[in-house]
Amino acid sequence: MAKVYYDNDADVGFLKGKTIGVIGYGNQGCAQALNLKDSGLDVIIGVRADETQLQAQSDGFDTFPIEETAQRAQVLLLLIPDEIMPDVFKSQVLPGLSQGKAICFATGYNVAFGFIEPPDGIDVVMVAPRMIGAGVRQRYQEGKGFPSFIGVHQDATGNALNTTLAIARGIGSTKSGAMLLTFAQEAELDLFTEQGFGPAFGQTLLSAIQILIDAGYPEEAVMIELILSGEFAYSMQKIAEIGFFPQMELHSHTSQYGSMTRGARFIIPQIAETMKDVLQEIRSGAFAREWDAEQKAGLPVFNQIKELRDQHPIVKWERATREAFRMD
Repeated sequence: MAKVYYDNDADVGFLKGKTIGVIGYGNQGCAQALNLKDSGLDVIIGVRADETQLQAQSDGFDTFPIEETAQRAQVLLLLIPDEIMPDVFKSQVLPGLSQGKAICFATGYNVAFGFIEPPDGIDVVMVAPRMIGAGVRQRYQEGKGFPSFIGVHQDATGNALNTTLAIARGIGSTKSGAMLLTFAQEAELDLFTEQGFGPAFGQTLLSAIQILIDAGYPEEAVMIELILSGEFAYSMQKIAEIGFFPQMELHSHTSQYGSMTRGARFIIPQIAETMKDVLQEIRSGAFAREWDAEQKAGLPVFNQIKELRDQHPIVKWERATREAFRMD
């Protein structure tokens, strides 16, 4: 089993007296910066002159241009989108990275696939919450934890792990547990969830909706039954809380019998083989290279698929159902 660290393994005081620079003030940047500040640390924000800068200032932070933040801070949290990160790192962050500083990523993506090559002489670490930004903030305020994956890519000072754990505790993650992985493992797991499991589940759901509507059931009834009532989402939450099979005990015997006896019919080798192919594309770097080329080309495929997606009948079915059940 991979090593998991908890509150008693981490000392947020290791970062006391250091300036923590958070680059970006979006969902994760805002949440992590506020949690670190509430943990008693000195936090500044590196951000463009836009509405996020105004929000950071309203939340009580001193804000600076990214270049200046990189110069001022001893520890930097790079919390901006993957696709713009390499250019921002090279042009605005790298010049301020002097010997002995630390830079923390919230995903291993750019380092693992070679889009960012940090210089020697600095600590390169990762704290990757398995929680959206709003949840990072909410669970901290509630005194609860949330899991994170952490990693040390480069330990120039001999204290990289201490820095990593202090950040993880400062944002509230070690209350639940922070698991040590490589940057590549974190990135590959994240991408597989998005490209392997997510699409397989999505296509299954869309197929189920289409089959029922084609069979003559009212569109609104199908949408309520499968998605919009929130029953399925509640079941997923219970899986997270008590486990996959224990959650089944919350359902009727009829539901359990039908699920267990029919489940074997959906063990389809093609699904597993397709998932393995997707994982291989991720691990080999083929997807990262493809996505990089797509961005450089101006996102033609991305935009075309989004346009087609927005024309799917489910958009109309959802709208009609929300109106019928007064969900808007």
